[in-house]
Amino acid sequence: MALPHEAVPLPASGLPFDDIRALMARLPGPDAAAAAVVRAREAELVKPAGALGRLEEIAEWLAAWQGRSPPTVARPLVAVFAGAHGVTGRGISPYPTEVNRQMLATFSGGGAAINQICKTFDIGLKVFDLAADRPTPDFCEGPAMSEAECAATMAYGMEAIHGGVDLLVVGEMGIGNTTTAAALSHALFGGRPEDWVGRGAGADEAILARKIEAVAAARAFHKAHLGDPLEALRRVGGREFAAICGAILAARIERVPVVIDGFVATAAAAVLHAFDASALDHCVAGHLSAESAHRRLLERLELRPILDLGMRLGE
Repeated sequence: MALPHEAVPLPASGLPFDDIRALMARLPGPDAAAAAVVRAREAELVKPAGALGRLEEIAEWLAAWQGRSPPTVARPLVAVFAGAHGVTGRGISPYPTEVNRQMLATFSGGGAAINQICKTFDIGLKVFDLAADRPTPDFCEGPAMSEAECAATMAYGMEAIHGGVDLLVVGEMGIGNTTTAAALSHALFGGRPEDWVGRGAGADEAILARKIEAVAAARAFHKAHLGDPLEALRRVGGREFAAICGAILAARIERVPVVIDGFVATAAAAVLHAFDASALDHCVAGHLSAESAHRRLLERLELRPILDLGMRLGE
């Protein structure tokens, strides 16, 4: 992985996570004046007040974070981050890690659902291969990443907005990453392992039980370090999770609104929320996944999904 060029600059310091903490300490807020202009314009339209429901709210949100009125979406981008997880060695997925490479080939060939959506609506698409052939270590037995690797991967994720983007959509792909999302959610918010574990890509009862066991084992192994959200990320997360965090953080600093995809991307975003409850104010949840823990996680983050269509399995 290369570090970003002409992207959000990381200040120099002694420890890798210190750079991330420095960026988190200077998050810009919304442009209230731009939102007020949109609100005033809505009041002039020939319609009852509030008739367009959340569309009015979203228009104000876009203006506030783009810092302009009217808001426009001329250069949207979907960024998909692909990673691999050593915890899959515990039999927590019905599919082998080799499927990662097959899906990356499908993205490259234009055959995935997201390719068709982006083509239809003229949306940019970037797919980031985060060593998808090299799984992270099993987080039940040790950290998934070193601090340096985690921070560097976050910096790499910041590359997503390079080149001028006015709306960022973050998504992911990786065999075993619903188990990782469950482990990270459990590390950040507690509860029972089974509160956060779902069937992912079609787990049967035996696989589901192994997923729950893995999440419980991960928390037990790392429990002394989980009070720090960045430590939780590096210990029980994965590379695509770190890259999504970096992309969302860079978008905040550059005033780019963000749409968050399903359970896995939301779990990655939760790291920033756990660090600073206002860190996701520039984000909306694109939809409510059928994955059982997604609703619970969105409620914890106070994110209201735009769509609820029962979608799952990356679609």
